[in-house]
Amino acid sequence: MAAEKVNLSMLSWPGYGFWFIAKEKNLAPELDINISIIEDPYESYSLMTAGKLDVTSSSVEYGPIAADIGVPIKLVTYTNPSYGTDKIILAPGVKSATDLIGKKVAVMEGGLPQIYVGIWLDKNGVNFDQVEYVNVIMDEAVGAMIGGNVSGGAFWEPFGENVIKNLPGSTVVAESSQPEWISEAILADGIYMNENFIAQRPKAAKLMIEAYFKAVDWWKKHPEEGNKIIAKGIHFTVSDVEMVLGKTGNAHKGGLMVFDQTQAAQFMGLLPGNPPLGMKNGQIKTNWNTMSDWWKKFGFVQKTYDWQAGVDTAPLKAALESK
Repeated sequence: MAAEKVNLSMLSWPGYGFWFIAKEKNLAPELDINISIIEDPYESYSLMTAGKLDVTSSSVEYGPIAADIGVPIKLVTYTNPSYGTDKIILAPGVKSATDLIGKKVAVMEGGLPQIYVGIWLDKNGVNFDQVEYVNVIMDEAVGAMIGGNVSGGAFWEPFGENVIKNLPGSTVVAESSQPEWISEAILADGIYMNENFIAQRPKAAKLMIEAYFKAVDWWKKHPEEGNKIIAKGIHFTVSDVEMVLGKTGNAHKGGLMVFDQTQAAQFMGLLPGNPPLGMKNGQIKTNWNTMSDWWKKFGFVQKTYDWQAGVDTAPLKAALESK
């Protein structure tokens, strides 16, 4: 019997590269996982809405927007809380949040970097709307900073390191391994699925979750080879992958805390116990509310919804039950 085709997209980002391990090591023999690299997550969401994508790996903030506009996209699990890979960097001569008032800041509008900057400004006594947000993908954000077109921005690695190396005098003012950021786990990656895929092809949805976490388990035991597979798949150098994932298969301070299936299930409230690094059981609910509130402030949603309007844990629950 031919393997069942599943269309999946992801950004070129080490935290999503476990799919390449799943494919190369044949961890889902019943599936033909067709991987597309799409750098703009909103392009993936459009394709998913049109039924041309089944699954996408992306950052976790889109659920409240999807619920508000009524598109058939559900977050099914958290995968990788940021443990230092995300940074807010200010240009030379800009020393504080106050210095940013009235100036341009590079973010991905409608993406986690915008919420990251908004929360940081708020914590430092500046209203989120006292700066001008410049909507750029990460390559463009680096160029905008180095070219002097923006006064600050939110960056993930290896792009943040590129700014610091190439823009003398730039300063890091927030970093996601700091206790208040990692315990909140707002900055994180996850897996989304088309809700029709979940409803009409539940076995394939379950197998995709199993394949992903089998790939994580394999990487934890073989990080050197795993990082090489990921680097090849996303066209990064191995050293850039190691900057994000580390070399040991363990939580990498300065990069990502890669959840295994149990930790993800704890975060999603499906298994007892707390995830690591100060996170709480069922924290998805708190995070959903935080992101919903910020999207309402920014005008991306008209109203806020209960977390279950944009989250469907059925595929993860099915994977847990089949272990």
